[in-house]
Amino acid sequence: MAGGLPHPVLLSTFLDMDEVIINGQAVEFKHVFYSWVCMAVLFILAFIVRRRLTLVPGRLQNVFEAIVDTIENFVCGSMGEAGRKFVPLLAGIFIYIFSMNIMGLIPGLDAPTANLNTTVCMALFVLVFYNAVGLWKWKAHYVHHFTGPSKFLVPLMFPLEIVSHLSRPVSLSLRLFGNIRGEEIVMILFFVMAPILGTIPIYALFLLGKTMQAFVFFILTMVYIKGALEAPEH
Repeated sequence: MAGGLPHPVLLSTFLDMDEVIINGQAVEFKHVFYSWVCMAVLFILAFIVRRRLTLVPGRLQNVFEAIVDTIENFVCGSMGEAGRKFVPLLAGIFIYIFSMNIMGLIPGLDAPTANLNTTVCMALFVLVFYNAVGLWKWKAHYVHHFTGPSKFLVPLMFPLEIVSHLSRPVSLSLRLFGNIRGEEIVMILFFVMAPILGTIPIYALFLLGKTMQAFVFFILTMVYIKGALEAPEH
């Protein structure tokens, strides 16, 4: 079920993985199951590409090389050479979120990002990571990112900056969840009302939307890391 609407038979339902029993209580598990499915597929693809690396790349190697090369050029163009070390992480975030989003378009599967638990976990990881990068880069001086340019403004700026940083994972998680969940509900409505004519054109539109949502999460993560690396104001 999604938004109270009938949903096609899912792989998780067939395998009885929609819920798990923990301490006698049923806990929703479907989004975790599809996250694992996504990771397993990506690991298998990465293993295949790694085993078949050649100077004359095949189709699969070409696809991944194009994605990673585009992301690397974009990150280094925005962050400079300092951003090159973060390319594996940022490329992984984009590919992983994009893959999870696309799962909602595959019959029998569901998008893990249509569940708030998935998006919150990823957003919290970003919050912890870019602050850890800032602390690693600037040590105790990183606190100046939160105090503003003047000592007189510290009582005002510090709580405002704390609220601003804490609002970032809220914005990241709700934006991704809201858009993917909304698309899933709309797609089900079209499937119910017009099974063929309604879904075929809407698939192309949602493919673009799901790609954009992965890109937005990726680019905001990059911006937060870039901000943490910038020299703090004294």
